[in-house]
Amino acid sequence: MVPRPSLISKVRNADALIMNGGQLEIGWLPPLLNRAANPKAKVGARTFLNLSHHIEMIHKPSEVDRADGDVHPDGNPHFHLNPKNILILAKTIEQFLISIDIEHSSIYEKNYLEFEKVWNTKIEQWKLKMLDKKGKKVIQYHDNLAYFNDAYGLQSIGTIEPLPGIPPSSRHTIELIELIKQEKPCCILHDVYHSTKTANFISSKSGIKIVLMPHDIEALESIQDLSSLFDYLTSAIK
Repeated sequence: MVPRPSLISKVRNADALIMNGGQLEIGWLPPLLNRAANPKAKVGARTFLNLSHHIEMIHKPSEVDRADGDVHPDGNPHFHLNPKNILILAKTIEQFLISIDIEHSSIYEKNYLEFEKVWNTKIEQWKLKMLDKKGKKVIQYHDNLAYFNDAYGLQSIGTIEPLPGIPPSSRHTIELIELIKQEKPCCILHDVYHSTKTANFISSKSGIKIVLMPHDIEALESIQDLSSLFDYLTSAIK
C-alpha cells in the first residue's frame, strides 16, 4: 500500500498513536509509519500503544503456515466485538493518556468513569436482548464474530470461507449445505464487505436466512459509534 499524503501528514504531526494490533493493520500501517518518520509514533515509544497487548486474544494458532490461509499469528484480532473488552480497552487508553499527559489526568479519569457507567448499563441491556439466543448455531462467512459469539453463547459451526481469506470452492459450498441440513443453524452471519453471492446460493438450497453483521463503525450508515454497533448486532439475530 502507498500511504495517502493526508495520512502521512497526520501521523507525522501526531503526539501519540494508538493501534488495534493483532496484525490487523499489518498491510498498511508499517509503510505509513516509515513515511511519516515520527518518533512519537514509533513502535516501542512511550507514546505508542498496541491495544492487542492488553487483551486475552482467542484462536491463537500453535503454528503459522500459509497453507492455512490468512491466519493471524497473534490470534483473532476482532476483540472489540465482545462488549466487555471495550471496558478493558477504555481503561487501557485512559492509563496510556495519563502516562503521557499527567497534567490532564483528572479529565481522563472523569471521562472514563462516565463512560464506564454508561457502558455497563448498555452491557446489561444487550445481555437481556441476547439471552434467548444462547446456544443457537450459526454459520459465518469469515470468523470475524468470534468474540461476539463467545460473549453471547452462539455456536459457530462453519464458515463459507474454507480457510481465512480463501474464497469458497464449489466442493466446500456443497459440504456446507449438507452440514446446514444436518445441524440446522439459525442463520448465516455475513459481513458487509464480502459479496453475498455464495451465501445467497446456500440460502436458496438450504432455506437458511442471511443476517448482515457489520463489525466496524461506519460499516453501515446507521452505525456511527460503538453503542450503535452493538445495538445493531444484538438486534439482528431473531
